[in-house]
Amino acid sequence: MDVATPGGRQLRYEVTGDPDGAPVFLLHGTPGSRIGPRPRAAVLYRRGVRLISYDRPGYGGSDRDAGRTVASCAADIATIADEMRLDKFAVVGRSGGGPHAMAAAALLPHRVTRAAVLVSLAPYDADDIEWYAGMNDANVREFATARSDELKLIESLRLQADRTRRSPASLLEALRGQISAPDRRVVQDVTIERLLLETYAEALRTGPYGWIDDTLALRRDWGFSLESIRQRVRLWHGANDNVVPASHTRWLAERIPGAEIEVQMDMAHFGAMEVLPSILSWLAAPDEPELVGARPASQRLAV
Repeated sequence: MDVATPGGRQLRYEVTGDPDGAPVFLLHGTPGSRIGPRPRAAVLYRRGVRLISYDRPGYGGSDRDAGRTVASCAADIATIADEMRLDKFAVVGRSGGGPHAMAAAALLPHRVTRAAVLVSLAPYDADDIEWYAGMNDANVREFATARSDELKLIESLRLQADRTRRSPASLLEALRGQISAPDRRVVQDVTIERLLLETYAEALRTGPYGWIDDTLALRRDWGFSLESIRQRVRLWHGANDNVVPASHTRWLAERIPGAEIEVQMDMAHFGAMEVLPSILSWLAAPDEPELVGARPASQRLAV
């Protein structure tokens, strides 16, 4: 389905699960698309979730929004919610979608009921954190280049996107050479592999600009304050993540008022796909007790 923004851009989105369920926006990773890994419709139906996913500008079927910030997503989410006649909804963001979920919570305080943030980056200018510590070499190069030489980054991502468009498996193979053992276990699953290949192909079908603009936005000022988030927020990270180290989520937990955090042993970046069903249940059921293992930020796990 497509909807036009007030400025005339087209946004493409999908809705699956229980049509009468609690609405939850799923914000995909980087690179990614609306068809990214998610629970099957039957699973969503049993959990009472109406899942909404959309292509961020420049990905898949959504028009590019050159120069966008992380904060820009709030207006796009509101446009889709208005089209669907949703007054309130929850949000969950995975990896590069995590900052966008926080932006929605901060900038749509009267509409976002709860937020979940899985394996997210901290802001580029975060203090009291070694931003690159524990991050694999490929991501260090990409984010460092985004800060020091944007033209070089654009050319690098353009080439990567072209290779991925011709062969989505090439991106997955490159990832396998960088990720930790728990992540290699996850992506060996035939279903997960198929879902990842499909989302990469759709994300970059129309060009590299979603990926380019995402990376630049994540390395610039995000455009909102973490301290302004007042909803309940669940933060999750795998302790063995070397795509985005768990130290990023610990840093976020210290700055988001009342955030709850779980850092799970023997899991890593792609483990976020395995915990997503439980996270969706929490988002869809406001009165549900806390998930086993979660801790308030003031009692965060030391792992």
